[in-house]
Amino acid sequence: MVPTLKRLAPVLLGSALLLVLILYMGGVFRTGRIGPEDARAPALQAPAEGTRVAARRVERPSVHEAVGTVQAVSAARIEAQVRAAVRAVGVRSGDPVVVGQLLVELDDRELRARHAQAGEALNAARQQQVQAERQIEAAQAHHVRAQAEHARVRTFLAAEAATLREMEGVEADLRQAEAQLARSRAALAEARALVEQARRRLEEAAVHLGHARILSPVDGQVVERRVDPGDLAAPGKTLLVVRGEGALRLEALVPEGLIGRLSLGQELAVEVAGQEIVGVVDEMVPAADPAARAFLVKIALKSASGLYPGMFGRARLPLDPRPAVLVPFAAVRRIGQLEMVRVVEDEQVKTLLVTTGSRVGEDIEVLSGLRGEEILLIEGARP
Repeated sequence: MVPTLKRLAPVLLGSALLLVLILYMGGVFRTGRIGPEDARAPALQAPAEGTRVAARRVERPSVHEAVGTVQAVSAARIEAQVRAAVRAVGVRSGDPVVVGQLLVELDDRELRARHAQAGEALNAARQQQVQAERQIEAAQAHHVRAQAEHARVRTFLAAEAATLREMEGVEADLRQAEAQLARSRAALAEARALVEQARRRLEEAAVHLGHARILSPVDGQVVERRVDPGDLAAPGKTLLVVRGEGALRLEALVPEGLIGRLSLGQELAVEVAGQEIVGVVDEMVPAADPAARAFLVKIALKSASGLYPGMFGRARLPLDPRPAVLVPFAAVRRIGQLEMVRVVEDEQVKTLLVTTGSRVGEDIEVLSGLRGEEILLIEGARP
């Protein structure tokens, strides 16, 4: 029996200590403390000295903020029209440019060679035309002589001074002269056609040679440079992006349920980079994005000072007024993440938790916690 008690003694002692610890944590050995059943709202207090103000119910303008991106009204993507290596780039990002300014120069050796070949082909075609013109002059002279001989022999034959054989001979010569004249005329027409074809090829080669010097199409600023000397330029490859000076607009998505509130020429408040700007609805794309269920609206900005394409912006669309509760900003006390106000009811003061919204001058909107009919107490300076 004794050995058994010795073996169980540590277990019994540990159980007793655990029971005492549980009772201590439960507050059995502590008196005069507030238990869970006493965690009630504090009793109402008598109002202290301070200023009494009234919460107000008002109608506040309501807006929807349509977010978007600032874009240039006129932006030119400079692309090469021919395939060639880039010899030089005359501008960098941010540089101002004017119409006709040289932006990019391409290697034009191959283009010059083609232009020279086209010029030589045109000269050869013109020489061929000259030869055809000389041949037709000779054929015409031969034809005139054959006609005269044919008329003379026919007169002699009528006077029986020539034979039928002589008449047949001059008729054969006349037919041969007419055939030669027809061939000469055809050769001249072909030579003229070759000259025209060679001339068009020379013009085309001249145009391609002109594409080796890429000029600015607008007055503005280089927004992006995507090419360096030694790169290969090809049709469809963007080399530079040039923004036309001045005009910018905000391109924003407006929900389909609100698009009916907008009209062309309507002025809207726009915020970009902390600036308040007046915008005018310039264009509304008449098709909604099926993924976003929204319409693309382009809003021209009246002021572009300090703004650049790609910046984030908001357009404020006016909606119907909504009821709101306003209280003085000084009436709201903040402790950590909690916001509270002191309300006077029947000459007693109680503290209510509230949720606030945006500032309205010296007031602040209360989103929850007040009905708008309460009397608030401001005690001394706001902490």
